[in-house]
Amino acid sequence: MLIGLVRDSVMQCFCHTCRAPVLPAVNRRSAPTKKPTKTRTKQPKSSKKVKFITTEIRCQEKSKGGLCYEVILAEPAVNVALPKIPPAPGKNVSAEEIEEKLKAAEERRLSLEAKKMADWSAKMAKIEEASRKKDELDKEFKTHAKEVLHTKMEQYEEKREQQITEIKEKLKMHAADIEKTRQSLEQQKVEELQKHLEEKLRNAASLRDDNIKKILDRLKEHERRAELVRQNKAALAQKTDVTASSG
Repeated sequence: MLIGLVRDSVMQCFCHTCRAPVLPAVNRRSAPTKKPTKTRTKQPKSSKKVKFITTEIRCQEKSKGGLCYEVILAEPAVNVALPKIPPAPGKNVSAEEIEEKLKAAEERRLSLEAKKMADWSAKMAKIEEASRKKDELDKEFKTHAKEVLHTKMEQYEEKREQQITEIKEKLKMHAADIEKTRQSLEQQKVEELQKHLEEKLRNAASLRDDNIKKILDRLKEHERRAELVRQNKAALAQKTDVTASSG
């Protein structure tokens, strides 16, 4: 609404004797509309001439949904006399004042340089302090890491020695068990061999006794037969002697 009022007031002639046709606002979002036909009206003739001021409106879309208008009332004049500014009253400056100003400027320059050097020295001191702290932290970290590594190595060595000792003890116990088993097996083998030998000796003794008994029986049988043969011979000799004496 406000934009319409401003547009109407700009498009209206300043003498309020005529009114220029109002152009429709341009909106990109709205659909294109047909331009309204201009109606020409006859202006009343007047004896006096009316002077019109040349106006120009430039429209520019500054933001989305907003318009900016530039109203140019007249062309810029070419030959326009600019108002002359009266020169300021001159001030007489002496050489002493110039010298004092130069000295003050030199002092300010030196003070600024001194301040810059002090700031630079402070920054360098901070950098050195940070570097020193970093070196100290690195040294502490290295020392701590070395101590931790040394402690871990000692624990590892102790654990390794303990494991080796346990393994040796287990090997000793295993060797002792093996020796006991071997001795028991050897003793068992010796006992078995001894029993086997004793059994063989008993069998051999029994066989020998049986053989000796058989031989003695044979000898007794042989002697008995020999005695019978002798008795038969003696009886036969008596018979022959009896027959010889009787004959």
